[in-house]
Amino acid sequence: MILEAVMLQVKQGMEEEYEAAFCKASKFISSMKGYISHELQRIVE
Repeated sequence: MILEAVMLQVKQGMEEEYEAAFCKASKFISSMKGYISHELQRIVE
């Protein structure tokens, strides 16, 4: 099993644009062989 955790800093004011792009990319990610799941979480520091 491979677990990948990535923390990205999205420029302030571009959060909605990033979430929309992630939604589009999710369609490709979930079609890959062996795919189980992925999620996007918002972290406020």
